[in-house]
Amino acid sequence: MQRKAYVPGVAVLLAALLAGCTGGSGGEDTQDDAKPGDPGTTAPAAQPGRYRTLPEACAAVDHGSLDSLLPGIKQIADEEQRSTAYEGTPSPTFDTDRRVGCRWKVESAAATDHLSVDFERVVSYENAVSDDSKASDLYAGKETAADLPEPTSSSSSSTTPSSSAGSESPGADSSASPSDSSSDAASASSSTSPSADATPTSLQPRTLDGLGDEAYLNDTLSSAGSTAQQRTVTVVFRTSNVIVTIEYDEQPAVTGEVPDSKEMQDRARNLAAKLADTLNG
Repeated sequence: MQRKAYVPGVAVLLAALLAGCTGGSGGEDTQDDAKPGDPGTTAPAAQPGRYRTLPEACAAVDHGSLDSLLPGIKQIADEEQRSTAYEGTPSPTFDTDRRVGCRWKVESAAATDHLSVDFERVVSYENAVSDDSKASDLYAGKETAADLPEPTSSSSSSTTPSSSAGSESPGADSSASPSDSSSDAASASSSTSPSADATPTSLQPRTLDGLGDEAYLNDTLSSAGSTAQQRTVTVVFRTSNVIVTIEYDEQPAVTGEVPDSKEMQDRARNLAAKLADTLNG
């Protein structure tokens, strides 16, 4: 009888010990599961950029733009060679969703022209930084590297004739000898004609309005050989998380000639406006 009474007591003791262990283990698990960095405690991710893909670079520039930027392309007699010239050469890339580009080169009797376009889609891998912000930072670095001059308040002073020229009396003009007049005219002509180193204020490198979210234009003149001058016009603009770079250069075939700055800038800016429309379309 005593042995039968002892066994239930041992069972009750074991049950109490097991219940205590189970309760302690449950409390520790609950504490361990409350880890920092759970989705409910992190800040929301920044918004992705507008663009998820890029256009086909060589097809993004239409024939009309190429005719304007590369005048010699229409002079190519062989139809197959002309067609190849219009197609351009794709730039090497490892990921067409992130970067694409295309290059053209056309030689003519008047000049050799080069054109390149580059599309870069920027993606931020930081939750706190949006694609647009990352692209804006990269664009700012490009603009800083271009070292644009400080903008002037007005460019009219460089193009408006001096009012003092009209205040001279006719008598002063009539008293000048023909030889003096010829000398003065030649001097005035040489001082007003554009030179290789002088660029009107309105055509100097500068930021541009009305093109994408932000844009700038650079214009440089360099020596290509002993006497040849090569002008390079670069337009860079950002639209959301895509940065577009246009580089357009020309080297005249005739020694001493200088490519026209305004003409080249107008061509490059027109192309930039079309590419911006292509992205927005």
